[in-house]
Amino acid sequence: MSPRSAAGKSGDEFARAEHAAKFIRARTKLRPKIALVLGSGLGGFADGMQGAARLDYAKIPYFPRSTAIGHAGRLVLGNAGGVPVAVMQGRVHFYEGYSQREVIFPMRVLARLGIRAVILTNAAGGINREYKQGCLVVLRDHINLQGTNPLIGANDSRFGVRFPDLTQVYAKAYQKFALEEGKRLGVEIAQGVYAALTGPSYETPAEIRYLRTIGADLVGMSTVPEVIAAAHLGIRVLGISCVTNMAAGILDQPITAEEVLETGERVKGQFMALLNAVFPRIAAELSAPIAPSKALGDAT
Repeated sequence: MSPRSAAGKSGDEFARAEHAAKFIRARTKLRPKIALVLGSGLGGFADGMQGAARLDYAKIPYFPRSTAIGHAGRLVLGNAGGVPVAVMQGRVHFYEGYSQREVIFPMRVLARLGIRAVILTNAAGGINREYKQGCLVVLRDHINLQGTNPLIGANDSRFGVRFPDLTQVYAKAYQKFALEEGKRLGVEIAQGVYAALTGPSYETPAEIRYLRTIGADLVGMSTVPEVIAAAHLGIRVLGISCVTNMAAGILDQPITAEEVLETGERVKGQFMALLNAVFPRIAAELSAPIAPSKALGDAT
């Protein structure tokens, strides 16, 4: 049975996640607390990690395999910014034909590895007219327009509670770290709200006008299921979008996947510098004692 089909079968998903995590742990001595998920055109970050363990998704038990352009489909465990990190070099998407549960399975494996914080990146279309192509945007919230939720179905309390709170799912402390480090590095950086649609077609100009009306600054086809899963698992989240193209109707030109990848390559240096600056700050925050009055995601 292929990993893709096995991950979708009914049964003990917690046991499958633990089995996949055990497979990964056996192949590296690193025990990272921070994970990074790289979106379209941003996978080059993991290529520069020296002495890292690299595992193709196809070799990890039950792990879904990425078929999207610009997603290498590889888990890399190494050091970045002097901090042990588990890097997903690409993700799977709802539009690839995977169920939402399959989409979030890697996040559940990361939790079983001991991950406590995750940086989720993506390539996004810019709706906010103040953004420029290549701008990095720290997410402060999202709008789920995928028409479903990855937690639908029986809840396994070993993963998390039945009704996870999303009020502050994007950790304010991590937003602050990214904005401060971006400013220090001279990186063009902003904040915004990300809207997730199913894809794989790009949006129409009318849909973009609608999204702007309801408060979206960016639009994409990923990230939100993983954010919901992270909240369920008690993993703190930093979301960063790269505006790889302006959304439909803003510029009088078609949108192509090649444009997305080219922009990701162009901003790679700034993106890598920002991540390497943020990792130590998140690691220090995870090591600090947690005040009893502070709930998950409440740190400022």
